[in-house]
Amino acid sequence: MEWDATIRSLKGIGEKTAALFAKIGICYIEDLLRHYPLAYDTFSKPVPISDLQAGVLCAVRGKLSGGIAGKRIRALSLSTCKVSDGTQELSLTFFNMPYLKNRIRPGEVYIFRGVVQGSPGKWKMEQPAIYTPEAYAALLDTLQPRYSLTRGLTNHMVTKAVRQALSGEMTEKEYLPEDIRVHYGLTGYRDAMEGIHFPASMEMLQSARRRLVFDEFFLFLLRLRWCREHEQATKNRWPMRETTETERLIQALPYPLTNAQRRVWDEIQADLRGEAVMNRLVQGDVGSGKTILAVLALLMTAAGGWQGALMAPTEVLARQHFEAICELTDAHNLPFVPLLLTGSMTVREKRECYERIESGEANVVIGTHALIQEKAIYRNLALVVTDEQHRFGVRQRESLAGKGRDTHVLVMSATPIPRTLALILYGDLHVSLVDEMPARRLPIKNCVVDTTYRQKAYHFIEKEIAKGRQAYIICPMVEEGEMEGLENVTAYSEKLKSIFPSRIRIASLHGRMKPAEKNGIMETFGRGEIDLLVSTTVIEVGINVPNASVMMVENAERFGLAQLHQLRGRVGRGSEQSYCIFVSTSGQQHTMERLSVLNRSNDGFLIAEEDLRLRGPGDMFGIRQSGSLEFKLADIYQDAEILQAAGEAVETFLREKGGFAGARELPIPYKVDFAGI
Repeated sequence: MEWDATIRSLKGIGEKTAALFAKIGICYIEDLLRHYPLAYDTFSKPVPISDLQAGVLCAVRGKLSGGIAGKRIRALSLSTCKVSDGTQELSLTFFNMPYLKNRIRPGEVYIFRGVVQGSPGKWKMEQPAIYTPEAYAALLDTLQPRYSLTRGLTNHMVTKAVRQALSGEMTEKEYLPEDIRVHYGLTGYRDAMEGIHFPASMEMLQSARRRLVFDEFFLFLLRLRWCREHEQATKNRWPMRETTETERLIQALPYPLTNAQRRVWDEIQADLRGEAVMNRLVQGDVGSGKTILAVLALLMTAAGGWQGALMAPTEVLARQHFEAICELTDAHNLPFVPLLLTGSMTVREKRECYERIESGEANVVIGTHALIQEKAIYRNLALVVTDEQHRFGVRQRESLAGKGRDTHVLVMSATPIPRTLALILYGDLHVSLVDEMPARRLPIKNCVVDTTYRQKAYHFIEKEIAKGRQAYIICPMVEEGEMEGLENVTAYSEKLKSIFPSRIRIASLHGRMKPAEKNGIMETFGRGEIDLLVSTTVIEVGINVPNASVMMVENAERFGLAQLHQLRGRVGRGSEQSYCIFVSTSGQQHTMERLSVLNRSNDGFLIAEEDLRLRGPGDMFGIRQSGSLEFKLADIYQDAEILQAAGEAVETFLREKGGFAGARELPIPYKVDFAGI
């Protein structure tokens, strides 16, 4: 079966099912096979209740030892019962499952699978999965893929489609030269595809994943090399002169620039006035003051009579940047004519924006991906600033830079990437580091706790809200059933409504909401009309609420340290003391030790180095934390060794092939835009 065939060519997939697949970006066989599992369920033998351990995902075999009690707390339906394995009892709690009485019959044996909470004699599970002994026996000692889904699309439907696609007569899709595969011990491409979706063993999964991660890094770095060589030879078409406007703004700010900000601003100015086009990455921790450097670069551009563009990863963040620039313009009579362009605007609003951009009336355009739409035509675009580079990737940066001719590029990132990896990943950029925090920032107070601390944490959050503050609670999962035992946003937010007083306004936020809905919730929270926001990591970037003083992260062990540091950057943005509580459901000592790094330091780059050292190859089932870049599977932290190997392989490949001509000959198994290679 060819990769460019549509998924309608698979048996059992009609128009309605194809539409469901399309919602998660799957239209062709290629899309389906590269829709890698989000995680894998490993099914081990049931254990006696007497052998249970807190924080461990396991299965228990037992019968109901009484009836099922049900009650309703506002919108939340609770069902509770106890099961016995003949020696001890286990308490079970289910949310919004009123049909449970028809599913579990007294006297019959079931397998209950979930994360254990409590202590000996008081063990409990919340929302465990329920199996018949026969159904569970069929899953024993297997690795079952779990895919990212959408409403109406089940894991079984995706699994069935992938099996069918892999079982067909598929053209061999090997593209790596054999000497590279042998040197780095990489499995064949077809075997890797089989092994990533349906591994027969953990060894097979690790081998498959290593090959596919290598592919992603190899092709990414090949494109970066092309960008670097192309841009080094590009003459500066927009040489800028010093302007009094930038120094006037610096002197008018209510705070002095730090020495680090001054140093980086000098580097940016030198680039803009230099002979070659600027391609610079500015890395700095959350709150280090990168945004004002972007504003100064845009001001220098506007003062020279040219256009600048600032692309943010979310509409909320784009709007915040726009409002900040408007305030500075009005307060200090700056030569900015700012314009906001986002995807949620009406057709008429966008048309008016396009006219102002093309005429050159707007000299600084702030927005999201709408900035790179085909209809956005710039008159004299000289500078492109992308905020949070790891959210965009090279392709989108190129697309925006391509709106002008030989455009200067300034990339801003708060993602703490160790220098050894940054040199590989950002090989096409010069790197500046804002490594000093403004004196006005109060350090965040942190604590790492187990689940026994939850009630105290809830009480502390309630006290902070009573003072007029706001709080976040972060969960790694979205919906029930994605991965048993992890706190999920939809069920957890309902549970919290039964725990906190009714006066506390609680809302939930996750990535599967429509953009307008997400933006609406973020803006409502920003206005102070929501007290407690339960969210996935979509709030990692894109929201600035100085009034938020507490963050509680559930299942903290599922995240990398660098991402946890990014998350806590959402608090501590105001003048009040802020706090971050990391709750681990794992009882393992090494997990608590790893998380304790967050107690000892608020330095994101130190934490990133520790994360790299402590994780090593990493937890294969951990949550990816390197943002999108351009990777479906790879994570720069847990796959640092593979990243370095791919970097070596690219250098060897180009040397032996005599440059990029050889790249055009690679029979790459999926669509790769080599940006002119």
